[in-house]
Amino acid sequence: MVNWKLIGALALPNVGGWLSALTMAGQVRSPTGKAWYDNLKKPSWNPPKWVFGPAWTVLYTGMGYGSYLVYEDCGGFTDDALVPLSLFGAQLLFNWTWSPVFFKYHKIGLAFFHMIALDVAAGACTISFFNVNKKTLYFMAPYLCWLAFASCLNYTIWKLNENVPKIPNKDN
Repeated sequence: MVNWKLIGALALPNVGGWLSALTMAGQVRSPTGKAWYDNLKKPSWNPPKWVFGPAWTVLYTGMGYGSYLVYEDCGGFTDDALVPLSLFGAQLLFNWTWSPVFFKYHKIGLAFFHMIALDVAAGACTISFFNVNKKTLYFMAPYLCWLAFASCLNYTIWKLNENVPKIPNKDN
């Protein structure tokens, strides 16, 4: 028998992530070969662009599984599930809306503060998940580590580019 609740829990974060990634169109890869992201100064420890898609797919799937464990342990959308699953939804919204801030609108500094809010929301979600099911930490800890790395990367890119003349964004 197909477990549609599990499939939905695994798919939801990924679908939102893929939709969010649409706002990166032309900003990371370009037919001309030089996209906006290519023109930014980045630290030597910046990962290659191809790493981000697979990393986020694994992370979204893991956190989706964590949400499924909480959903099951709480008996569905019950009063016990309200806080942890609401925190999960909130941190997903912060996550999905970071890409447009950074890539579409080129607001690198604002994206950093957005990322800090995401870090706090993801931390609160992780604690609430852990209080329901200790195993969720296995799925949320890699996400928190990646967010810490991404926060440092966002901050460093912001500082490396804060005095660089702005290239007009035709989408604004």
